[in-house]
Amino acid sequence: MRVAIAMTSALVLLAPVTPAVATSAQAATGSVFTAATVTQAADGSYTVGWQAPDAGTVAVTATTDASGGGAGTAVGSGGATGSLTVPALPAAPRWYFRLVPAHGTPLVVADRSLHLAHARNFRDVGGYRTADGHWVRMGAFYRSNKLSELDQNELNSLTADNVKLVVDLRNGSERSDDPDKIPAGATYQVADLIDITKGLPTGPDLTLALLLALPFLLKSSKDAEQNLGYRLMVNAPSARIAYRDLMNALASQPASAVFHCTAGKDRTGWGAAVLLTILGVDRTTVYNDFLASNTYYGGDSVRANWLDAAFAEVNRSYGSFDAYVHKGLGLSDATIAALKSRLLAS
Repeated sequence: MRVAIAMTSALVLLAPVTPAVATSAQAATGSVFTAATVTQAADGSYTVGWQAPDAGTVAVTATTDASGGGAGTAVGSGGATGSLTVPALPAAPRWYFRLVPAHGTPLVVADRSLHLAHARNFRDVGGYRTADGHWVRMGAFYRSNKLSELDQNELNSLTADNVKLVVDLRNGSERSDDPDKIPAGATYQVADLIDITKGLPTGPDLTLALLLALPFLLKSSKDAEQNLGYRLMVNAPSARIAYRDLMNALASQPASAVFHCTAGKDRTGWGAAVLLTILGVDRTTVYNDFLASNTYYGGDSVRANWLDAAFAEVNRSYGSFDAYVHKGLGLSDATIAALKSRLLAS
């Protein structure tokens, strides 16, 4: 991530410094399913697993409809805790699996990744269970790395998957060097975290962010840079405006949407963490989603202590996550309610 470098460079010029995996699914509240996963293998086959202690038997149907509607194709069944392998299915933008319990509400699951060769960190933000028993819908919002290298088949797949909004978190230079390729019929929106015209942190906020990052220099310069960058993503005015614009855009989007930066791991990672936390997903699951970039994007892409720094800055600057959402991002109760209505299965 270059958020820290870019923001710090801008601050030096403009501001005085004062001393100082796998997937889950959608379901209604009270669903008998406590877990569900889908993994697509290299040969195109799927492994579907679930846990539903009070379900009785579970019938599994493959469908291309994210809502789980339509007749679909029966692919197997099992007990309250089960797993089955589904051979490769006919070509489709995306396959979902409807799990129908003998007792309780059906659940729809899918492999989290869309397996786009030219955007390998493109994956579903949904499919997580909240602390109060809701499930975040799949097939609604996606997170990704840059979309500049998508080929026509991948663009066609996103169009078929009803992606109607692309929110770009990158700065002007990144957007100019690698302009996004947009699915047909989709709207493109910029939410630049490093837009200096919208303001950058100065004085005590910047000084404290720098001081809090310094100890990491003794261990890793990469940790130091990212520790600073993640704090700036919380307290920089330009970043707060960008994340506010992102959440408002998602809340008003009736179709599918994707938000992304260059690698889809840092700026996008914090955006996903904010969204999932607003929805009521527990902190451990939020961290697991964040760290999954090490699997999808590869290597030592992200570290837990970077996300620690962002949440610590939330508490330092605002006292609580709720205060950050309302005061820092300026999100209204209506926007939060719209996000929950759009994304939480009822």
